[in-house]
Amino acid sequence: MNKIDAHSDVKETKRNPWLWVPTLYFAEGIPYFIVNTISVLMFTNLGVPNDQNARFTSLLYLPWLLKFAWGPFVDIVKTKRWWILFMQILISAAFILLAVTLPRPDAATIAAKSTSISLFYTTLIIFLVTAFASATHDIAADGFYMLALPQNQQSAFVGIRSTFYRISSVFGQGVLVFIAGLLEKKGDIPRAWFWTMVITAVIFGLVTLYHTFAIPRSKSDKPNIQYDENGKKKGIWSDFGQSFATFFKKPLVWLGIAFMLLYRLPEAFLIKMIMPFLKDARAENLVDGSFIGGGLELPTETIGLAYGTIGVVALLAGGILGGIYASRVGLKKSLWPMAACMILPCLTFCYLAIFQPTNVVAIIVAIAIEQFGYGFGFTAYMLFMMYLSEGSFKTSHYAICTAFMAASMMVPGFFAGDLQMAVGYKAFFWIVVACGIATMMVTFLAKRKVDPNYGKK
Repeated sequence: MNKIDAHSDVKETKRNPWLWVPTLYFAEGIPYFIVNTISVLMFTNLGVPNDQNARFTSLLYLPWLLKFAWGPFVDIVKTKRWWILFMQILISAAFILLAVTLPRPDAATIAAKSTSISLFYTTLIIFLVTAFASATHDIAADGFYMLALPQNQQSAFVGIRSTFYRISSVFGQGVLVFIAGLLEKKGDIPRAWFWTMVITAVIFGLVTLYHTFAIPRSKSDKPNIQYDENGKKKGIWSDFGQSFATFFKKPLVWLGIAFMLLYRLPEAFLIKMIMPFLKDARAENLVDGSFIGGGLELPTETIGLAYGTIGVVALLAGGILGGIYASRVGLKKSLWPMAACMILPCLTFCYLAIFQPTNVVAIIVAIAIEQFGYGFGFTAYMLFMMYLSEGSFKTSHYAICTAFMAASMMVPGFFAGDLQMAVGYKAFFWIVVACGIATMMVTFLAKRKVDPNYGKK
């Protein structure tokens, strides 16, 4: 039995979704890409070896893996709007702390790529706090989106929210990395990343200030308090347990978990080594049983242009076209074409590793092909999570799904650096392609169970 708690009534404010949906998902993406992608490049540029880099930055996925554990509390305690604003303030403060506490290894250590990750333990802790705040923000933002908008507007803006989430990737992996590259040319790499984090903090703080006015108040946005048959309010732990119980009673839950863990396996290995590969020296050497070098040796600002800007634009294009395609044919018919786009474009990195082209245009085209394929293929993954989250406790269930999504990236990423250093970039990228077998298996199984009409307009 559900009742409206009188204390949760709020005065509803009306806002055009265009005034807050784009900026909300832009804000959702910034800390995610800072923590999970830009941190890898920053540590690479500061001389941390690939194995330590991949291992410790993969652990930063942990909050997204565990957020199902506190997702129900976001449903039950306070409003989604309150959680959004509080987490944005916390993230802004964390970016400032990242800037002022960043260590300064000397140039010789950086050049030798022998900087120990132990020098960055404080940085990693602040990144972890940022990650927890970002994961909580994700829960609240996704829940608020589903509560504050009617279903027809949810469908209309799903492409917009995804687009602006990816625009935040252009800002993070493109604009910020380009700025860092220009600042690095002055010869002081730690100082360059200090100013990069300061700029990030200022911009994110301004977005937070804007949201205090722009994000509306909704009557539907209230604590999801449950009542028993006698009208007595249930305890938090009862609601907490119920959200988990209802998720694991879903008919497709175990197939869904397998799909969420394995569909992106090729990309999970690939993404941790893209930045080091683009940055590492071209000459490949075997040192103490580990492969060093074999990359493309691109300047940081070129990486920002090639991968962080043009690559992300290709990713956006793939995502938008994927959404259009899926809306016409539905999730079921989309699965095979999208699964193929998750696997085959990874071959472009095999090409880059084997031939190590010096032509920047050729490198950009190869990256764009892979990113377009990933953007197109990832649409099926998002739709499947929404499909699995249908029903009661939608916010909590979607949070549980995104936790499995984080696990699908964290576990392979944890071993990616060790694997690459053991076999070199060429063999590593062929292994990435071979991981597509797992993608094909779970796609085959999921296609048999998905409602043929789900996802169609």
